[in-house]
Amino acid sequence: MSRRAFILVEGHKLMGLQYIQAAQRLGLHPITLSADPGQYEYLAAESIEAISVDTDSLGSLIRECSRLSATYEIAGIAGFSRADESACVTAGKVCRHFDLPGPNPDSIERCCDKYTQRQLLAEAGVPIPAFRLAANAGEVEDAAAEIGLPVIVKPAVGSGSVGVRLCRNVDEVAEHTTYLLSGSHIWPSSPRILVEEFAQGPQYTAHIMGNEVIGIEAADLHPPPHFVFHQFTFSAPLTDDEHKRIADVSLSCLRALGLGWGPTCIEFRWTKRGPVVIEVNPRLGGTPIPQLVQLAYGIDLITEHIKLAIGEEWDLRRKHSHTAAARLLVPDRNGILDWIGGDSRAAAVPGVADVKFYVESKTPIVRKGDYRDHIGHVIAASPCPARTEAILQRAADLIDWSIAPFPNVGK
Repeated sequence: MSRRAFILVEGHKLMGLQYIQAAQRLGLHPITLSADPGQYEYLAAESIEAISVDTDSLGSLIRECSRLSATYEIAGIAGFSRADESACVTAGKVCRHFDLPGPNPDSIERCCDKYTQRQLLAEAGVPIPAFRLAANAGEVEDAAAEIGLPVIVKPAVGSGSVGVRLCRNVDEVAEHTTYLLSGSHIWPSSPRILVEEFAQGPQYTAHIMGNEVIGIEAADLHPPPHFVFHQFTFSAPLTDDEHKRIADVSLSCLRALGLGWGPTCIEFRWTKRGPVVIEVNPRLGGTPIPQLVQLAYGIDLITEHIKLAIGEEWDLRRKHSHTAAARLLVPDRNGILDWIGGDSRAAAVPGVADVKFYVESKTPIVRKGDYRDHIGHVIAASPCPARTEAILQRAADLIDWSIAPFPNVGK
């Protein structure tokens, strides 16, 4: 009897190993297909089978999976999102080719184009910010004038808040447009810029598997103009009515976009008119969301996602209801990371579930104004929201680092 393999299209520097380990616990043999397997250090460290293949090419992936099927029974295939989330789309197409469970690749592709996503949500009557599409500086300027300042200016395709900025006046609109169009920002295709109304209010994210809202997280961000997350908390402090309104709008998003298979996370701002959808992401929330959900509710989203992908019955029932929160560590300046420490002391605080640094000493720090600015996290959990916050703050206060200025080359 051939071994059952679970194919991962590309990897993930923070969550990839969790998927590998979850697949192994389910008795599967994980295999990663990647254009550059060397970028995922855990593959070599854990002796995980990895194959170099052009993951942008559907034909190449089908040929490689066909070759593997001579040795293994391919139980399922899943793709990690990249900057443009194309791997999720391609993985969905490979699933269809081999008649395996998977998302609708057309729905994911439409959803990943933020302008198309906005159009479909608007047609369905889902509350969203006012928006315009622009291809050049003049169109961006006109769109900002039509919508009214301040506005959000961002790429129409992308993730992780890369290239997203709040522009409060015409000079900031012009400055950020120049940045996006000057070659500094990497575009997967021809530049298309989305200009949006700035929806003001607390931020929340609904995390969904299939058509079930697993939980709603409160998200705190660092001050604008960029959108860098500072803290996540499960569950968000919402009334029953507020929770229901966000859940109802979330399900309306799934219907409008043709989603409803596997994981989805939907970002909201609670404005004067209630929940307004900022973005629908057809994927699992990134690190450390799965860990927080498991601590808060006892649900292992990664394992349940794999079960769905291999056609097995999943279990999304809550085992308990605690409060779990993550503080994301973000440097306040650029330079060379002299040292970072305090992780052992922070981890020893009762109630702390995890302390992780994403960088090592002597790493150059160049802030981008997006998810790449995070250099680590601290996670705490307890049955009580106030206690969880106190534990988190105590542990975060024990962590410190030093950043030295970049040397003056040539002096």
